[in-house]
Amino acid sequence: MNRNDLRRVDMNLLVIFETLMFERNLTRAGEKLFLGQPAVSAALARLRDLFDDPLLVRNGRTLEPTQRALAILKELQPAMDTISGAVSRAKDFDPSTSRDVFRIGLSDDAEFGLFPPLLNQLREEAQNVIVVVRRANFLLMSAMLASGEISVGVSYTTELPANAKRKKMRDLRVKILRGDNRPGPLTLDEYCERPHALVSFSGDLTGAIDTDLARIGRSRRVMLAVPQFSGLRALLAGTEVLAAVPDYAACALIDGSSQLRADDPPFDIVPSELSMVWSGVNDNDPAERWLRSLIAQHMATPLPVY
Repeated sequence: MNRNDLRRVDMNLLVIFETLMFERNLTRAGEKLFLGQPAVSAALARLRDLFDDPLLVRNGRTLEPTQRALAILKELQPAMDTISGAVSRAKDFDPSTSRDVFRIGLSDDAEFGLFPPLLNQLREEAQNVIVVVRRANFLLMSAMLASGEISVGVSYTTELPANAKRKKMRDLRVKILRGDNRPGPLTLDEYCERPHALVSFSGDLTGAIDTDLARIGRSRRVMLAVPQFSGLRALLAGTEVLAAVPDYAACALIDGSSQLRADDPPFDIVPSELSMVWSGVNDNDPAERWLRSLIAQHMATPLPVY
C-alpha cells in the first residue's frame, strides 16, 4: 500500500481495532469509546474486510485474537503512538482555557492521602478541565497504560509497558494506626498479639509487612480486610484493632480526629516506592507535562510533622 492508498483507511477503525484487542469484548470496547455495540460490530466487520482476516473469534463470552490480529497489533501500536504524539505536540496548551479530559490512575492510598490538594490546584489553574480518576494498583497499572485507559498513574509499580516512563515520588513509609487509649508506644509483642485490619484491593489477607515480620520470626493476626482506606477511621476508633498504612494516608486519617493516632512500627519495615508512571507517547504532550508537574509537586511534597 502506498501513501495515496492510506486515504482510504479510516483512522477511527484502527483506534477501534486497538481497543477491541485490549478489551476482547464488544460491549466493553463500546463503553470505552463511547460507542454503541452495533457501531462497534459494524466497525469490526469493516476491519475484517480491510485486513482480510476474522481478527477476533468468539470463545464463550470473550473474543480471542487470531495470529494475524496479534501481528497487526504489534506493527500498528508503535505507528499509532507516533501519530498520537505528533498531533499532541502540535497543540498549544493553556490551562486557564483548556477543556481537556485527563485520565489518571491512582492507588487508593494515593487518592485518599495525596489527591485532594492536587485537585484543589487543578481547579484553581484549570477550571474547565475534566479529571477522570480510575482505581489502579501494581496489578492493573501496566494494562491500563497500554490500553490508553489512563495517561498517567501513581502507585507502587512493578513491571510496566516497554514505552512507559517512571519517576519516583516518595518512599512508602509505614505508620501504625490505632484507636485505643492505652498509654505509650506499641511494643513488638503487643503489635503481634492484637488484631489487625488490612486494606486489600484484591481481598488478600497478607501484605509486605508479613514478610518483614517473618524475617524476624514473628507474625500478626489479620481479622479484617477492607478495599479502601477511608473507612479505617470509623472501624478502628475505640477498638484494639491496628492498621499499618502509608504515612500520608495516616496523616489524612488522623487529621482533625481525636479518635486515632499513629505510631512508628516497633520493627524494621523495608520501604517501597510510590511512583508516577506514564505512557511514552505522552512524554512531550504539553497538557500532560503540565499535569505531571502538578502531580510531582503535590505527591512528592514532604509531610507535616504530626
